[in-house]
Amino acid sequence: MERRKFLFRSVQASALLLISGNMFASALPMFNPIKKKKMYFHYLLFWLRKDLSEQEVKEFENFFEGLKKLPYQKNLRYGKPAASSPRNVLDNTFTYNASMEFDSLEELEAYGQLPEHLALVQKYKPFFERMLVHDTVYN
Repeated sequence: MERRKFLFRSVQASALLLISGNMFASALPMFNPIKKKKMYFHYLLFWLRKDLSEQEVKEFENFFEGLKKLPYQKNLRYGKPAASSPRNVLDNTFTYNASMEFDSLEELEAYGQLPEHLALVQKYKPFFERMLVHDTVYN
């Protein structure tokens, strides 16, 4: 009989802890709401001139390496089109693409006005015939 009382009280205590824990967890957002931080992405597409040598095409990668050293931007990545299977919605006519992240719209816009950024663009502009930019905000 004493053992039964002990087991019953243990089950009661466990149930009480479980219920109170769930109540506390569900009330947490009320006291400590998680704010999602917006992230800004800068996505670039480049179509290099057709008359560039292989060496000049390879040299164009120095443009991205220079951009990596600039403030504000994070996680700069660049590459060439993947050998994806052709599809109606696929455009892999570009030569290079790049993407980078920014913590705010103000930083993205300040980055675009940096003298070092403008100098790199000026230096490598003769390499491409077309460039396209997409700026995106993710919540």
